[in-house]
Amino acid sequence: MKVLPRKFYSRNTMKVARDLLGCFLIREYRGKIWRAMITETEAYRGEEDLACHASKGRTPRTEVMYDEPGHAYVYMIYGMYHCLNIVTEKKDFPAAVLIRGAKIFGRRTSKDGGPPDVHLGGPGKLCQFLKIDRKLNKWDLTKGERLWIEHRNPRAKLLAIKKSKRIGVDYAQHCREYLWRFNLKL
Repeated sequence: MKVLPRKFYSRNTMKVARDLLGCFLIREYRGKIWRAMITETEAYRGEEDLACHASKGRTPRTEVMYDEPGHAYVYMIYGMYHCLNIVTEKKDFPAAVLIRGAKIFGRRTSKDGGPPDVHLGGPGKLCQFLKIDRKLNKWDLTKGERLWIEHRNPRAKLLAIKKSKRIGVDYAQHCREYLWRFNLKL
């Protein structure tokens, strides 16, 4: 497969959020490589999006969101879970896509002989499984090292993509109603 180039991320955040579905998040860690097919994303776009971390402006935490597209924005929630976002659009415009869920193929087996695949729903579980933490904040995903995203198989057929409200943004006034969460039905 081919590593997604910066040009892929340098587009409208909603388009990137949809187009990441079915792509593979690759994590290289201590000699192991995990491949996780992205199945769920959420878009956050601009300072006027009250659910976006940049809605309060440029801060040390959000500085990476103002960087060029294709960088990882990794932060911690609830003091214990990391979340992976990918910076999108253009330099000095804060926008990112949160990776909410993925399917890992052939990495675990169940005791009852079930399938060796596991679906990691929730950004914290995904980051925990793939060993993604703040050390990867600001990481350039276009390098093809440690953490990157590869194109999906062009012959793979994606089933319906469902749009819905983002999770955990009830504080975001009218922005909580935006249908900026995307799920891939497998």
